[in-house]
Amino acid sequence: MWSLRPAGRQVDLGDFPVNIAVHPAGRFAAVLHSGHGRHEVRVVEIAAARVVATTGVEEAFYGLEFSRDGHRLFASGAGFEVVRMFDFDSQSGRLGTEQSVPVGPSEQRGIPAGLALTGDARTLYLASVLGQRVVRLDLASRGAALEIAVGPAPPAPISRAPAAAGGGAAQTEDEAAITKRAEAALDPQDPAAPFPYACRIDERKRRLYVSLWAQAQVAVIDLDSNRVVARWRTEEHPNEMLLTASGRLLYVANANRNTVTVLDTDAGRPLETIWAALYPQSPPGSTPNSLALSPDEKTLFIANANVNTVAVIDVSTPGRSRALGFIPTGWYPTSVRVTPDGTKLLVANGKGLTSRPNPGGPQPGKRAAPGTTVEYIGGLFKGTLSIIDLPPRAEFERQLEGHTATAYRCSPLQRDNSVATPRPPDNPVPGRIGDPSPIKYCIYVIKENRTYDQILGDMPEGKGDPSLCLFPERVTPNHHRLARDFVLLDNFYVESEVSADGHEWTMGAYATDFVEKFWPLSYGHNRVHRKYTYPAEGNYPI
Repeated sequence: MWSLRPAGRQVDLGDFPVNIAVHPAGRFAAVLHSGHGRHEVRVVEIAAARVVATTGVEEAFYGLEFSRDGHRLFASGAGFEVVRMFDFDSQSGRLGTEQSVPVGPSEQRGIPAGLALTGDARTLYLASVLGQRVVRLDLASRGAALEIAVGPAPPAPISRAPAAAGGGAAQTEDEAAITKRAEAALDPQDPAAPFPYACRIDERKRRLYVSLWAQAQVAVIDLDSNRVVARWRTEEHPNEMLLTASGRLLYVANANRNTVTVLDTDAGRPLETIWAALYPQSPPGSTPNSLALSPDEKTLFIANANVNTVAVIDVSTPGRSRALGFIPTGWYPTSVRVTPDGTKLLVANGKGLTSRPNPGGPQPGKRAAPGTTVEYIGGLFKGTLSIIDLPPRAEFERQLEGHTATAYRCSPLQRDNSVATPRPPDNPVPGRIGDPSPIKYCIYVIKENRTYDQILGDMPEGKGDPSLCLFPERVTPNHHRLARDFVLLDNFYVESEVSADGHEWTMGAYATDFVEKFWPLSYGHNRVHRKYTYPAEGNYPI
């Protein structure tokens, strides 16, 4: 089992922080939240390690950027098809009144994501992740100046039954799985859809780089012709990118391959592939999904979401990187940033520091008492911000030795954790892949949306809670007999929170960064626009 021992000071945040934008002056950091519950921007005073301002937004998805002068903050508006613009008070850290810049008609299914702002703050480029295009916004006229296709045409809106009166859900908070799957089946998806995610602009070369989340590519857009002029290969699920000050090197995090691709933008080819995982030759699953460079551009920081670490890489010699170590973080780090003076590392931990019980329900067949807060699992885990000191290089490398040792101690892959039991000579399960076995078929039966306690909580043999048992032995005699004849699994832990990521863990032992970042929109923000179909089990070509 993973344990969490995050480095640095911790600041409590809200539901699933997904992106950090550091103010150019370095005093404040804005944190965008895009979880199941309330979407918001929280502003943290870094030195004091405290939240100084909180501004709710109707909906958001990943994109967050300050203007170069620090006077404005921009955030993507997800299903509302807008970019949200705020004046920023650099003395107090407070945001002014929201101004919405429309990206397209509200019935569109584009979902604005990554943002790139020109130095004069007059033009904003954004990746429309479901619209399969890049949109150029003229901020002076507040209109969509141009759309640049990076893939097939966007899918048409889906015809669905309207939501319940007052915008409430027609069913329960976690809608019936059969309904979500039926809606997904109505959603035509092109297998070649690129799912543009992040943007980086190089004004000197007149280029915009766009990571194509579903195509293992970066699209290169010429800003004079407004056309895609090249596509550079990366590895699977390219997401966040970093461009060096000279514009020569583009770092691209590959969430599905434990790697970062380093692209030479002059040659238009990969210069190097950096390994980000804790262990050599690890199978995919570390999920690198955010990048930061030290101000001198000699050190690269990589947020590994699924192994709760930041990998630290020496990139002082392009093409010859070397791993320095790892920094332990909270649960599911989604964003990593370095302050402009290089003295602090900021990490947004999407799921915070611990799992939590939900004795307040919801519990089927029971109504919550008046005044009781319903503790729905989809919005139960609250994020944090880690603020980690970065001393001078020599001292940091010594400090990193301790951080690295802690990061490995937090991993469940310890020699002491291995189960070494004698193998019976007649064991039908092969000891090695490819060995002969009399077993021809395995039947894998999944009980949807059921916890251990809901079915087996009444069994005295296990560590269960009978008060949570909905289907006791008189209702499920066969399940109970199987448990007694074989195994209870009363201490079997998984990473999932809802059906969408739960089925991915059940069938593949992994939920991708797309599923983790998209299901909160599908579950918690689908009642009015009805734009987000079930983001799992092959319903999207990503």
